[in-house]
Amino acid sequence: MLKKSSFRFGILSLFLFVLSATPSFAQEWAQKMFDKDKIDFGVIARGSDAQYRLKIKNIYPNQVHISNVRTTCGCSAAEPSKSILEPGEEGYIQVKMDTARFQRRKDSNVIVTIDAPQYAEIRIPITAYIRTDVVFTPGAANFGSVEVGKGAETTVALAYAGRDDWAITGIETKDPSLTVKAVETGRGGGRVNYNIVLNLSPKTPLGPIREQIMLKTNDVNFTTVPLLVEARVESDITITPEVVSLGMMIPGQEKTVNVVLRGKKPFEINKIECESDDEAFKIRMPKTTQPIHVLPLTIMPPNKPGDYSEEFTVTIAGRGEPITFKAFGKISDTKTN
Repeated sequence: MLKKSSFRFGILSLFLFVLSATPSFAQEWAQKMFDKDKIDFGVIARGSDAQYRLKIKNIYPNQVHISNVRTTCGCSAAEPSKSILEPGEEGYIQVKMDTARFQRRKDSNVIVTIDAPQYAEIRIPITAYIRTDVVFTPGAANFGSVEVGKGAETTVALAYAGRDDWAITGIETKDPSLTVKAVETGRGGGRVNYNIVLNLSPKTPLGPIREQIMLKTNDVNFTTVPLLVEARVESDITITPEVVSLGMMIPGQEKTVNVVLRGKKPFEINKIECESDDEAFKIRMPKTTQPIHVLPLTIMPPNKPGDYSEEFTVTIAGRGEPITFKAFGKISDTKTN
């Protein structure tokens, strides 16, 4: 019978042989990892924060290495979120247009060079039209870090130069947590000014927000103006890392990892509980009230070879809801003497 390891080696060898035998196929192989084959920013305001995250996913059984990312025009810039993608892992190429120094129609390319497991160079066309008559200050609506349950407000100024009767006629947003209104602040001499006031609901769930709202106008040539909105809704107490990696463990051999809890103000930990009954973890409880707590988690891995996980519940003094986090690892079938 063919062993599983031999079978996997055979599949990987065949995959690499096919790539090395046909260079054109290598280009197609690399192209399939990207979610887009072109980037069109459309019509954007001068000074706006024009960014696009080109997603890339390693759909293959071996590691992918991005050796270089560049663009062919000074009007654009790009950089990868990570240079190595493990099998099944996702990342993105952050592409930006320079809307402050450049105007009108701009065309460029982002070129992504991959040198492992096989060389490939992927060229993604970029296009944008940067308006000269509409300017945002600042270039995006960025709420920054927002504590969950609190909500937030921010304002972006819009300045238009052209027709006296130019107006914003509507606002389109897909995120129910966002409410947006345009408040006219000035009009005359061919210039129109608005404050775009954005409110983030206190009911907004935890996590990042990244959306492009559309300002509708009565301009027959350019009917909409996009505005980037970003925020990160965070708990009053955050845990780093969000998912604790225990790595490979050996039964009977202790291992310690640190978990850091950060609060926006000093807090006290009442107790920490594990979900399972393994009693594999020892935790040194902090006895002080402070904004940062480092928790050393020491595990004595049980004799249970295979994947291992544990969920922890942390009770904070004076806080109604406890905080939970998970730890994952794998226990080897090798025992210590």
